[in-house]
Amino acid sequence: MHGQVEAIIENIEKVMIGKREVAELSIVALLSGGHVLLEDVPGVGKTMMVKALAKSVSADFKRIQFTPDLLPSDVIGVSIYNPKSLQFEFRPGPIMGNIILADEINRTSPKTQSALLESMEEASVTIDGETLQIKRPFFVMATQNPIEYEGTYPLPEAQLDRFLMKIQMGYPTAQEEVEVLRRTVNSEPIAHLNPVITLEELLALQEEVRNVFVEDSVKSYIVQLARATRNVSEIYLGVSPRASVALMKASQAYAKIQGRDYVKPDDVQYLAPYVFGHRIILKPEARYEGVTTEGIIHRIVEKSVIPIQRYAER
Repeated sequence: MHGQVEAIIENIEKVMIGKREVAELSIVALLSGGHVLLEDVPGVGKTMMVKALAKSVSADFKRIQFTPDLLPSDVIGVSIYNPKSLQFEFRPGPIMGNIILADEINRTSPKTQSALLESMEEASVTIDGETLQIKRPFFVMATQNPIEYEGTYPLPEAQLDRFLMKIQMGYPTAQEEVEVLRRTVNSEPIAHLNPVITLEELLALQEEVRNVFVEDSVKSYIVQLARATRNVSEIYLGVSPRASVALMKASQAYAKIQGRDYVKPDDVQYLAPYVFGHRIILKPEARYEGVTTEGIIHRIVEKSVIPIQRYAER
């Protein structure tokens, strides 16, 4: 697996300069069956990251450009009456794909945002009382601009909880930005990107991740971190049990791409800010005082009791 994941990352790096960690985290979410929310200011490559990942894994790529006037039926599809057959026929929306780019998801209304809830949690859509399954692999990468920008709608808590991770892109360094200019002076690198694995190989990798061993002590450690978020004075709402499951699955994927068939506490500690951060709601007074969810999570991790594992027995 390590070689295949490295090939995907190297392929993405032909387009994205200096974003190896973001690419690796995105692959972790993809292999663990989760979804990713990419948040940052416009123009740092969020959309390009999703396109590069989709091309690298031979996926059926669909893009949904979220706007204030977008309707739920524009996302999941609609039944249209066919006068020839005298029946309603379902016209699938762009959500019926493998890798879905939900571009600027916070620029549409909460009603349309909620159209993604069922598909992201259950990989299905319900139209006129009929439930249709979305083919695997199914992976949503949503982009959003910070809510301080005008014309945006904060995602509801139920929607945020459907994302396995929230990742920020960040600005490139000066040297990386010069390299971006050099590569794009004559053409767009994304146009020349080719797949490095097939969809069948991707599905096989997802199955391998599910078999990664998680010791009971590590499971207890994950629960310990999750429960700690529910007992911090600055936090109004801690993470849900869904977050504990998400952290375990992400840790399995991360361990696998590191070449291991078991999860270490280090994997859990590394991924906790990405998995827990967007699920925590701070109290207003804590926000005014400059408290951040990342700072709280790091504090929880530092105070946590790390389990001792007996790897030699495996």
